[in-house]
Amino acid sequence: MKRSGFFTDERTFWHTGGVQSLVLPVRGWVQPPSSVGFAESPESKRRFLSLLHVSGLAAKLDIRSAEPASLEDLQRIHPASYLEKFKGMSDTIGGDLGVSAPFGIGSFEIAVLSAGLAKAAIDAVLVGSMQNAFSLSRPPGHHCLPDTPMGFCLLANIPIAVQAARAKHGVERIAIVDWDVHHGNGTQDIYYEDPDTLTISLHQDRCFPPGYSGTRDRGAGQGMGANINIPLLPGGGHKVYLRAFERIVMPALDAFKPELIVVASGLDASAVDPLARMNLHSDSFRAMTSFMVEAADRLCGGRLVIVHEGGYSETYVPFCGHAVIEALSGETSDVKDPLMSMALLWQPEERFNVLQFQILEEMAQDLNL
Repeated sequence: MKRSGFFTDERTFWHTGGVQSLVLPVRGWVQPPSSVGFAESPESKRRFLSLLHVSGLAAKLDIRSAEPASLEDLQRIHPASYLEKFKGMSDTIGGDLGVSAPFGIGSFEIAVLSAGLAKAAIDAVLVGSMQNAFSLSRPPGHHCLPDTPMGFCLLANIPIAVQAARAKHGVERIAIVDWDVHHGNGTQDIYYEDPDTLTISLHQDRCFPPGYSGTRDRGAGQGMGANINIPLLPGGGHKVYLRAFERIVMPALDAFKPELIVVASGLDASAVDPLARMNLHSDSFRAMTSFMVEAADRLCGGRLVIVHEGGYSETYVPFCGHAVIEALSGETSDVKDPLMSMALLWQPEERFNVLQFQILEEMAQDLNL
């Protein structure tokens, strides 16, 4: 048995948000793009997968596709009214039912497949056919509310997969760690009153949703304390993220004692991402993945699933994703990050780190960690 699975399907690369210039629809003063267009392009994911094959790392993975999520799976999270409206528009002209979540004809079926990939990855880990797994899901899911798409996210991939796993396997305590640079507001909303789902979001402070920080949002009802937000100052780099893991994420996981860890892996906190202002490099994602592997090995028998979210630098996402897969699988390759020397020079000054470390320490103390 190969240690790590990798779930992907060419059809997910065929989802389109229509004619956009980065995040803006082409109309009025917005000129049509010359080439790249829509920020949530398939190319960053396709190039990530291509690098895995060219480096030889793909041959060391158990690569699979999956069946789409079922209607029953979808309806555990999304009301029938939303699904019907989404499918109706997808069958005809496409459109946008939310905030910055455009889709084209046929995107409903692709989104259902994207959720199915995440579901299959979790299922394979829980039945023991692989120790851990990565799902290259597209479109992403962590912003999607039950009845409203948002931020390129059309279905809540991880919650759909998590609830399917609970229904099939009876697994209860699940931790979801979201290191996408944007706040995982959809996942937070879905599990805000659930004491059996620990949701942790590390994100650039006030980036997206615009103006949101979230430090005081800890959950509600029986779920009070099971939601943790770690807003980080713009410009934060490698050391800041590692301190956040050491001081908050890992102690929170230790206290929660999950049976399964799921990571929402956006790669948009990189130093060259066009939709954020953080300063991570490929070794940052390697280190965060290593933290999660260690936590899963120690707390839940190695059961770890990573689901792809954002990441909009077509050139750099492949190197960050490749580092994630190396750390997840325990395999190595000859791939070298060509941006690393510059990314190291872009790291914030130590006085910035001191300020951010102090903020993180105050957060940790407030959380009783």
